[in-house]
Amino acid sequence: MPDAALPSMVLDLLAASELIVGVFDERDVLRFANTAFENAFHLRPDGRSTWLDLMRANHAHRRGSVVSAEDVEAWLAAAKSRRGKLPFRAFEADLYDGRWIWMTETLLGNGWMLCVASDITAVHQDGRALRQAYDQALRTAQTDALTGLSNRTHIVQQAGQLIAQGCPFALVLLDLDHFKHINDRYGHPAGDEVIRDFARHLQASIRREDGAGRVGGEEFTLVLPDCGREQTEAIASRLFARVRASRPLAGAPAQGYTASAGLALHQPGESATQLYNRADRALYRAKDAGRDQWAWATAS
Repeated sequence: MPDAALPSMVLDLLAASELIVGVFDERDVLRFANTAFENAFHLRPDGRSTWLDLMRANHAHRRGSVVSAEDVEAWLAAAKSRRGKLPFRAFEADLYDGRWIWMTETLLGNGWMLCVASDITAVHQDGRALRQAYDQALRTAQTDALTGLSNRTHIVQQAGQLIAQGCPFALVLLDLDHFKHINDRYGHPAGDEVIRDFARHLQASIRREDGAGRVGGEEFTLVLPDCGREQTEAIASRLFARVRASRPLAGAPAQGYTASAGLALHQPGESATQLYNRADRALYRAKDAGRDQWAWATAS
């Protein structure tokens, strides 16, 4: 067989396989799905539909993967915070049609992801409940309950891993402006809704490989691997534009909000604490300059 025919043959084999096979691009848009994938998740590649679109539509129609959570958006945020962060990941999942699958995710350096699942319903299930309880406990330990984002411990771990690997990255510290005013005027439930709204805009503005966490109150952190000054500002610009246009309170449709940020690029030999302190000082400069803006950290 000529080498030129190999890619076509591989696609034909994947299309014919009874394994559930899907390919997502760097924007998490579904680009290839075989018949088994389409039957399991009820989506064909159209060049627009993302993994989040797939999960939301399937949950609404009680098909595809089972989402056992009262707050679906928080569950999706937590799932997205884990998706695309490792070169390879494997986990169990239940489908609404009664099947039990073993899903694997293989990630390339350019952000494209191969998802392959096999039906393991017939496999002996001893120990499955224990494994699921462990996985749930681990996710809970890493997740902020209100937003579904990573919590402080998990986002700090992500930064520490990048430092240990020698991977360049940017750290962004964010704080909602005049948040106490919203709590005092509309009540804490309204404040919680603003925090959840900001978390949604945060995840919509970053790349799949980026980490997003809520580190306390109205404070958030982004960890952006392989992200230089220009790309970091592009992410911040997308986020700020979304937040400025947002009106999340149904009972106060005119009430908006803004945020401020401190941006820093990790320097060789710098600890996570040193990096955080530089970004924190930049955040305070942005606040002092009038809020609703970002400032870059100075060199240590």
